[in-house]
Amino acid sequence: YVVMPDHVHALIALDPSFGINKLARFIKGRTSHHLRQEFPSLKRRLPTLWTLSYFVATTGGAPLKQIQQYINDQRDK
Repeated sequence: YVVMPDHVHALIALDPSFGINKLARFIKGRTSHHLRQEFPSLKRRLPTLWTLSYFVATTGGAPLKQIQQYINDQRDK
């Protein structure tokens, strides 16, 4: 994964039966929990850290190495 100032690029393999919405909720919940532990002031200042929205794109038939290179290239931008 690559963390950008306002978003994250991540390549994740997911069982379709789990559901993308469940994965997004899980990631946001865990990161919110960890951030609030590390920065207690967030508990008082913000009712929530994340919105309910998220963006997902599928890789289609693109080669895995090409997608990984794209994500890694985002560090340089």
